[in-house]
Parts: sequence; C-alpha cells; structure tokens
Amino acid sequence: MKSNKKRLIAICVVGIVAMGAALFYVQYYMLRPIGSGPAGPEVAAQPFAETWTERPVQVVGIGDSITAGLGADSLEHTFFNRMLTNPADEYADMEGKSLAAVLPNLKSENLAVSGSTSKDHLATIETRFEEYDPEVFGIVVMTSGGNDLIHSYGRAAPRECAMYGATSDEAQPWIEAFRLRLVEMLDKIEAKFPGGCEIYLADIYDPTDGVGDAPSVFLPDWPDALAIHGKYNEAIREVIAQRDNVHLVPLHQTFLGHGSHCRQFWRETYVADDPYYWFYTNIEDPNDRGYDAIRRVFLNTIAERTSLRNRLPESPRD
Repeated sequence: MKSNKKRLIAICVVGIVAMGAALFYVQYYMLRPIGSGPAGPEVAAQPFAETWTERPVQVVGIGDSITAGLGADSLEHTFFNRMLTNPADEYADMEGKSLAAVLPNLKSENLAVSGSTSKDHLATIETRFEEYDPEVFGIVVMTSGGNDLIHSYGRAAPRECAMYGATSDEAQPWIEAFRLRLVEMLDKIEAKFPGGCEIYLADIYDPTDGVGDAPSVFLPDWPDALAIHGKYNEAIREVIAQRDNVHLVPLHQTFLGHGSHCRQFWRETYVADDPYYWFYTNIEDPNDRGYDAIRRVFLNTIAERTSLRNRLPESPRD
C-alpha cells in the first residue's frame, strides 16, 4: 500500500511539473500578445510648436512593405501617413506632432511597394521618382534591404536579394553589392532635388530579438542569419556616415524586445513597461502599434537632424 501511495504521489508530482513546464512554454515562447495604446518613444512637443519653413517641401517614401504600410489597421495608420498628419483617432500625446504641423507647404508621394528588394528600389528611383524644381526641398524616408534577407524564406537556394539560408561566405559579395547599390540610390535621389534634400534611411529590425532562431515553425533554421543581418546594417550605417544630409533611423534598436521573444523577461532585450509584440501576423512586417513606434522614431530623427529647423535652406537662384 505504501509503495502504491508513493508511486501515486510521484506520478502527481511529475504531472504537476509537466503541466507547469507546458504552461511556462506556452506563456513565454508561444504567446505573443500585442498590447494596446501608444508604442515607441516619446515625441517632444517643442520641435512641433512652430513652423520650420514656408518653403515648398516634398516628402517621398521609398522602400518595401514597411514604408508601404502592410500590417497597419488602416491607411491612416501607416507610419508614412501618420508621420505626415495626425489621424482622426490620434493618441493624446501625439496631437499636433506631425510634419504637416510645421511644414505648411508640404506635399507627399509614397513610392514604396510591398515585397520589393533593394534592386527594385533602385529601379523605382530611376523610373518613377520625379525631378523637382529648385525651390522645392526634399525629405525622403526609406526602408530598404529587409526583403533582400528574408526572400525566399528558404524555399529555394539563396541568391542575391533572396538570401534566406545563405552562409556568410555566400552572402559577402551580395552584401558588398547592396552597399554599392545604396550609394547609387542616394546619388540618384540627390540629383532629383537640385534645391537640396535630406534622406532618412532606416536600418533593419530583427523579429527574433537578437536570438537568431526562426521566428516561425514554418521557416527553416538559418545559422548565419544574425551575422548576415548585421553586415547589412553595417553597410547601411557606413553609407550614411559618408553623407551629411543622410541620417540613420534606428529601427533595429527601437524594435528589440518586441519580437518573437518579447515575453521572455530573462533576456537583456526585455522591455518591462511594454513587453508586447510589434509585428504583424506575417512575422516580418509591423502591426499597428509597431507602425506607431516607427512613426515616432522617424519624427524624432527628422526633428533632431533636419536643417529646416536651424537654418532655412535657400532655393538656388537662377
């Protein structure tokens, strides 16, 4: 009888431990709650309290689905549109904080296309990007390179601009080609604005929060993912550092702690005051809160770095 009782107790203990382990796994490895309300850094009111310039300003979006807005709850909630003007349901802390609030002669065009790669972005600049009059100042916002890394999700052998699964050695020439392509893109954008422009180029976020594992059971393992991703971001930062009018928008740092490991409180990337998932159901694009965060970090970067606030660039004289 005592032996049976001990066996029953042991079975119960094992069952409780197994159930606890299963609940822990579900809670901290599988669930990805998105939270609610504002997301991302605070945006100070002071830079948006008065007009930056009366000069005509053209804002142009170039890039992939992040700039196009895939995953936002509505067209108003894409980072590009929310950066330009506050939506009707704007959060109280962001009222009046937009480019339209400080640039009264603002026009905009978004040329971004979901699923596009850096090669596509170069082609867009060459074929669809208008050349503007000298009195117009340009603000260009860009996200480029992310799809180069994740296409074609391991379903085919890796190649340039479809690198998923590549080794670091395989990827090296493609990384260098990306760096040169960025230089060409920036040169050609600048040529479209004889009156001057500023380019705000984002680095590439990491949906795995720096872990480097496949963020979905549907994706194969990619051992060199973080190394290649890091080299792509290095290329972006190196190219930006060479130009006074091109500025880094730090999406990589902003999104750490909001990817597939956002609930894991033991990781260095854990964000205690917002431990929520900022990605859409397709894993690679932001959700609505993610786009709020992107809008905020773009606005903060522009407000901090733009010459329009400190000295008004003069239109070239004939």
